[in-house]
Amino acid sequence: MNSTELRKKFLSFFRERDHAVIPSAPLVPENDPTVLFTTAGMQPLVPFLMGEKHPMGRRLTNAQKCIRTGDIDEVGDKTHHTFFEMLGNWSLGDYFKREAILWSYEYLTSKEWLGINVKQLAMSVFAGDVDAPFDQEAYNIWSELGIPEERIARLPKKNNWWGPAGETGPCGPDTEMFVWTGGGQAPVKFDPEDERWVEIWNDVFMQYYKTSDGKFEPLVQKNVDTGMGLERALAIMNGLDDNYRTDLFWPIIQELERLSGKSYEDNTRGFRIIADHIKAAVFAIADGATPSNKDRGYVVRRLIRRAIVKAHQIGIVDNFTVAVARIVLEIYRDVYFAGQNEVQDGVLDELEKEEVKFRRTLNAALKDLETYARMSGSYVGEDIPKRYELSGENLFDLYQSKGLPLEIALEEARRLNIMVKEDAVGVFEDKVRAHQELSRTASAGMFKGGLADAGDIATKYHTATHLLLAALRKVLGEHVLQRGSNITAERLRFDFSHPEKLTPEQIREVESLVNDQIRQDLPVDLEEMTLEDAKKCNAMGVFESKYGEKVKVYTIGKSKEEYFSKEICGGPHVRHTGELGRFKITKEEASSAGVRRIKAVLS
Repeated sequence: MNSTELRKKFLSFFRERDHAVIPSAPLVPENDPTVLFTTAGMQPLVPFLMGEKHPMGRRLTNAQKCIRTGDIDEVGDKTHHTFFEMLGNWSLGDYFKREAILWSYEYLTSKEWLGINVKQLAMSVFAGDVDAPFDQEAYNIWSELGIPEERIARLPKKNNWWGPAGETGPCGPDTEMFVWTGGGQAPVKFDPEDERWVEIWNDVFMQYYKTSDGKFEPLVQKNVDTGMGLERALAIMNGLDDNYRTDLFWPIIQELERLSGKSYEDNTRGFRIIADHIKAAVFAIADGATPSNKDRGYVVRRLIRRAIVKAHQIGIVDNFTVAVARIVLEIYRDVYFAGQNEVQDGVLDELEKEEVKFRRTLNAALKDLETYARMSGSYVGEDIPKRYELSGENLFDLYQSKGLPLEIALEEARRLNIMVKEDAVGVFEDKVRAHQELSRTASAGMFKGGLADAGDIATKYHTATHLLLAALRKVLGEHVLQRGSNITAERLRFDFSHPEKLTPEQIREVESLVNDQIRQDLPVDLEEMTLEDAKKCNAMGVFESKYGEKVKVYTIGKSKEEYFSKEICGGPHVRHTGELGRFKITKEEASSAGVRRIKAVLS
């Protein structure tokens, strides 16, 4: 079974059970200033999990692009990935535990679907604690399906509880399904610590809301959120114990073998890191996260640079990221990149620029090491030789200023016969930890909490982007289209198609138009309609491929006929423009070829 077949099979199963197939949300969250990337299928659905009506109904399913960086250092084993696809289905206040578990069981075991032998399966459920009781209902349903007691583990929150995404938000117990991958018949008793039991699916039952004071209150609308990692499930279905041998990775591995002249078997960890990181960078850049020294751009830069360092270690000394990225784009061409030639070209350009830049930095770091090598042979006085020893401070300086990882610095030091102080590694690690703690403290204000924590701010700024787009089209022309947006608690950022820098007069005119609509306190009206009807009424859209059959259209104006803005959108909005305050453009700059960027604030 290849990845395309598995992805289609999952979506078909739930389509047959009255679930609407919705497209993947972008990796760069459009309406959530509290997170860097989309990390789970539920994340873009938080407003609907909280009770807002979804235009496609109460039963949904999709394959969601995700990026998680919390366990980036674990990448290199058989199963961890920075970028992955999560297959999921949701009930927004519709069915609950029984239906979700029965369908999970049917999909996994029925010969019509995955056909996994039930004797090779095990389950886990939430054991209960002071916040919430043992999930007796989930346990009973598995027992009714014939799963023996020895195969149903009762585990604590760290294993069987999901959420909230931030400090507050919807959350609840989950039940997880595991497949025995150790060969032969599975042991009678399920041991969750045995790595040969591999998790294949997770059903989350969102029945609580964690408040700001740490209490868990029952949700009025109880939801189901399930997740099956495509990469891991694909490996299991093909009898592989290594995700990198599936069709989602193997063509990349083969390209790395060609480029390096070395084998995967002899360089397994390095090959996996390179393949994973370049793939994640390709998808992040395609969705608008370009390499930089801040926030998500820093993550993308780190991924690319770590891949280049690993490539250096296995002997790839020439630029290679574009060649590998072309393989990634080909693997996912029909799924995510069909007809997006401009996006693909942009990805390749960004990777090439970043690699050229970092290779210069890497070479500079290696020259610094050569300087230390020369110092190693220096003398003090006529008879007393002094051999220079590389310190932890030296290693940290090379890492912080030049981006040279510890392992490369030590490897090159050995090659150049440079002595290293006995405590150098420990000092280096202490300095890295202190730097990381400083970074976490500095960014905590921006990234704490869930969407609900910054809901009012996000809602205002998101509505303002509608006014901004309409104003830009009136001032600059109808060639202006949205190319991306990002909202934080401090400002909005809006990318749009336009070939040249705006004049001060144009900026003032745009500001004046937006503020005039705010002063008029215009109503913001919502209508649900088919995508075809939305096009007929001239509603603006960002990327048609991301919409379902039914969409939400927001109109800002005195009436449906006399309006300033009409746009397809799924984000949060104020009810009247007067709630926004005063709009001010703080910066206008180039974003990429043919794309300009505006940063603006509300006060």
